[in-house]
Formats: sequence, structure tokens, C-alpha cells
Amino acid sequence: MKKMKTINTKRLLKAAEKPSKDARRLHPFYKGKIEVVPKCRIRDFNDFAIWYSPGVASVCTDIYKNPELVYEYTNKWNTVAVISDGTRVLGLGDIGAEASMPVMEGKALLYKYLGGVDSFPICLGTKDQQEIINTVKILQPSLGGVNLEDISQPKCFPILQTLRKECHIPVWHDDQQGTALVTLAGLINALKVVNKKISKVKIALIGAGAANMCIARLIMYYGANPANMIIADIEGTLHKGRTEFKNVQPEKWSLCVETNPQGILGGIKEAMENADVVIALAAPGPGIIKKEWVKGMAKNAIVFACANPVPEIWPWEALEAGAAVVATGRSDFGNQVNNSLGFPGVFRGTLDARAKTITDNMCITAAQELASCIPDSKIKPNKILPTMDEWQLYPRVAAAVGVKAIKEKVADKKMTYDQFYDQAVKMIKRSRAITSNMMQKGLIKSSK
Repeated sequence: MKKMKTINTKRLLKAAEKPSKDARRLHPFYKGKIEVVPKCRIRDFNDFAIWYSPGVASVCTDIYKNPELVYEYTNKWNTVAVISDGTRVLGLGDIGAEASMPVMEGKALLYKYLGGVDSFPICLGTKDQQEIINTVKILQPSLGGVNLEDISQPKCFPILQTLRKECHIPVWHDDQQGTALVTLAGLINALKVVNKKISKVKIALIGAGAANMCIARLIMYYGANPANMIIADIEGTLHKGRTEFKNVQPEKWSLCVETNPQGILGGIKEAMENADVVIALAAPGPGIIKKEWVKGMAKNAIVFACANPVPEIWPWEALEAGAAVVATGRSDFGNQVNNSLGFPGVFRGTLDARAKTITDNMCITAAQELASCIPDSKIKPNKILPTMDEWQLYPRVAAAVGVKAIKEKVADKKMTYDQFYDQAVKMIKRSRAITSNMMQKGLIKSSK
């Protein structure tokens, strides 16, 4: 009998802890991750007569006469604000606006490097739902789009719904839409590995926060059968008897009604029994999902343990328990199911199409394009999604989203797939070249 390879748990744990140690050293070294730099030429001080007074007055007059020119004359067309109140940051909870800044700066960095999108964090000193809505609406003249981030439920749902309805720029909640589309992309390819159909599989969703509720909706829209789905929150499985949500959380109540028609009671263990797929975005682990519960799943099970900063179960434990495909939200493990694969390309395409919103169909299109970045012949249990360094995925997603925005009749600019693709490549290559050149010239210093 062939001897099984021993997993070096100590080494894996040490590697898993390294990013946190490095982060504490490097954040104070750089004192922030982004800055503002000019994009126009400044040959001498006479040029400020063009870029500022008196020359700029003529440009202001043009925009006053035709407000749409603001997209041509300023950087509004490529500017996205990452807005948060710091109430639901990663797996850390309500840590406040200041403590959320490193995350929002990191998001802005990813937007720039991966999507060529100019982004800036705006962390709000309020937790009031209506104040957040009003603030975003007031900021619209300066922005091409808004990325809502790490806002607690249930208020994140009406905030997004209201802003999508009332704003004339695209508003996106990455914890909902971004997480959902990348999860769907991973699931599309994971199901190919195990040769199962989304309409037939039993799916357990662990955690009933904004992310998993949006995932549930998107995968149902894509073809998952709600009768084959069970969702579990901290109190247990969702079912029609959970009437505490009926009048206070309509989004959650609708899932209580639509899923788990058998009325299965219990918690995570019961939700996972005989499941083909588990999608967990619950509390940081490990130990939230136990190995024996994975053993109780169906043959060739799929486990997405995507809590940050630590997954609900270590991936090697899930594999030891018999899972066929395992994914997490971390970049230092294989099969990263992470929003960073989605939002840079989605917003690149949305901005280039000058779309007024990001529809659910645009999210589905982005998920399908992301999944197709790996040819079927290359999909493997440990390779269900491309990684961030496979940068061509971003212009592909951007182009697909741009074309879909036109078909959805929400775009002000009309371009072909190839035109969207070429524009995205140009913007992304420029961003990466700027960073590379600044590093080479010592303008971004080495920490060593």
C-alpha cells in the first residue's frame, strides 16, 4: 500500500502567519500605500497658467454649458471612491473608520495596479444609514463610481439599493456583488472538476452576512436550485420558522422562505450533511468547520472556506477529510476565491463604457469571463481560477463587462469588445509601468 505524504502543519501555519508579520513592519515604513501624482506635463511654472488660473476658467465654462464634458476634461471618468464606515472590516467586525483605513488603502492600490483605476479611500465618521447615503450622493460630481466596502448588515442592503436607484454613477458593494461574482466563477470551474451540474448539487452556505446572501442570490440566478440550498447563520439553519427576520431583514427572510424547504434544523453540521458544495463566509477560523463535517459531505465535495484573515477550516484539513476541491480567500494558498480577481476588471469596463450602474447580468457576465480565463483542459482541483499575476484576466473581464453594459442599455459609450480590451490593456500596463519605474529609480524605496 502506498504511504500517504505527511503534511507539515507547522510549516504551513508559519507560512500562514508571515503576511501579518510583514504587514506590521512595512505599513509604518511606507506610511501609506497610495499617493497623488501628476498625470500632465509640467515643463516649467508657466504651465500652471494652463492647468490652473487663468486658463482653467475656459474649461470650467465649457463644462458649465455641457456637464458631460467633465468626463472628457477631468479625471472623473477614471475615479472610484472606496467608501466605508468601518463597521464590518474583514473578519474583525466594527473597528471604526480609522482602523479600516489600511484595508481601504489596499483596495485603492489594487484598483490602480490591477485595473488602472484611480481610487481613493474615504472612511466616514458616521454609522448612520441615511448619512452614508447622503454623503455618497453629495460626492457624485467628483466621482466616476463608488465602491462601498465593509459596511455591516442589515443597513448595507438598503444603502446599496437606494444608491443604485438614485445615483447617476455606478455604485457597487464589493462585499456583496464582488464576492458573489468571483465565488460563482470559482464554482463554475470547480463543478467541472467533479463533473456535477449546478442545478443538481446540494449547496450549504455557512454564514448569512451580506456576502453569502448575495452569493445565494447570484448562484440561484445562474441556475442553482433553491430547494437544494441550506443556509446557516450563527443561530442555526434558515427556514420558514425564522420569523424574527420577517419585518426587519427582508433579504434574509426571503432566503428563509425560498431555501431549505425540508425545514432541516440544526447548525453547520446539519447544513453540510451530504452537501456537494459548501460555501463558507462566516467567522475567521480555524475550527468553524470541522474535518468530520467535511467527511459527512457527498463524494467529490467542494469546499470554499473564504473567511479572512483565517479560513473556517485550513485547506489541508479539508483535503485530508476527503474534499475534491478546496478554495480559500487567501492569496498565499492555492485556489484563491478573492474579490481582487473581479472588481478591478469590472470597474475598468464599467468606467470605459461610462455605465450608469452595474447590473446583475453584468456580474454574471464577469463571472463567466473570469471562469473562462482557464481553458477547460487546464482546470484542475488546485487550479479553478486564475491568479492576480495572470494580469490578462482583467482586460478580458473589462471588455466583457463593457459589452454587456451596452447590451443592458446602461452605457453612454459604444465600443466593441476589442476596443474595450485594448483600452483596458493600455490603462493597466501604464499603471504597472509607473510603479515599476518608480521602484527602479528609488522613488519607491526598498524596505531592505
